[in-house]
Amino acid sequence: HIQSFKNHTIPIKTMSSKSSKEGIASARKREVKKFLKGLGIRTYSDMNKGIFPEINFPSRSVRNIIYDEMLKQYILGRTSVKRSTHNIKHIRPFTQLIWLAFFANKLVEQGKTSTLRDVFYSAQAYDMEFVDQAESDEIITDLEVLLSKAREDFNVYPEERSAIFGDLTIEYTVPGYEGKRLNLASHPDGYLIGPSLSTANFIDTSSEMVLAVEKGGLFTRFVEEKVHNRYNALIIDTAGQPPRSTRYMLKRLNQELGLPVYILTDGDVYGEHIAMVIISGSANAAHLRELTVPSGKWIGVWGSDIIKHKLPSDPLTDMDIKRIYELKKDPRYKGGIWQRELDVFLKIKKKSELEAFAKYGLTTITDKYLPEKLDIVKTL
Repeated sequence: HIQSFKNHTIPIKTMSSKSSKEGIASARKREVKKFLKGLGIRTYSDMNKGIFPEINFPSRSVRNIIYDEMLKQYILGRTSVKRSTHNIKHIRPFTQLIWLAFFANKLVEQGKTSTLRDVFYSAQAYDMEFVDQAESDEIITDLEVLLSKAREDFNVYPEERSAIFGDLTIEYTVPGYEGKRLNLASHPDGYLIGPSLSTANFIDTSSEMVLAVEKGGLFTRFVEEKVHNRYNALIIDTAGQPPRSTRYMLKRLNQELGLPVYILTDGDVYGEHIAMVIISGSANAAHLRELTVPSGKWIGVWGSDIIKHKLPSDPLTDMDIKRIYELKKDPRYKGGIWQRELDVFLKIKKKSELEAFAKYGLTTITDKYLPEKLDIVKTL
């Protein structure tokens, strides 16, 4: 029954296992195809029986977004919404959702990908009307909720902007490149984390940790200073708030390879939030479970680091202060380092960027700050 289809976790195997060689992403796509086929069969069956087709799925309303203390992230509650063709007001969003399911099925079956923007324009080729991309993006999220799968599982991606560098040999699974291998330390600019990379199999690595950094400039600095060798680390540029494909990659590296994830951001409330989203997810993605790294550690820059290292700083704006008070009410920030550092930011009313360490020399952040913070957070 299509309403009873539930997401389940695929067991994580070692890199040499049959499941790993086949590709976890491939198994997830099989689940997607199975569900989409069931959706189509049920819709046709209802029409043939003279029944108005309808779809039920969890509501994404603010009232139905609940913080789960055990999971340490937001989830959707039990309230659901129904879209029935019996209601003339529902016909438009119902038709849009069914068309998107049809389009997603074509993408998965043909091994093709689409960007969010592509989906909006592709709809026009089928005389499917969306007022703007924001409306089509909303329907894409509805399909995610219905499938309990991220849009990447049905081959819809945002524009790539994150990158990865370090000793990790991957094997592609995308059509036309199956079996081809690549070591991610083979290009000094790193490799974009796009569809082919995020779905590749992990073959071999000497890395012992993942360093996720907020800015491309610091990513380049880490590559130049051979941080990947000095700390046996994979380096990921999150490019600010990381896109889902990057968060999924971080999750895979942590779960499949057992690599601890350390997050380095600017010393401000927004940097702290970037770290929290990687670790605990966001309210906007409360319907997904595959995008968080609960064991991840935020290694700074903390507000207390601004004081300790006498970093060049800027005063907090009214918007910064407003955001701090908002996060202090967020259950994810209760206690521990999270609440403590929000209080520090409020007290000193300063913020600082990662580049501020250059005051003491270009390599200070890699030679002194990084090893010091890694030692500290490992004891937390």
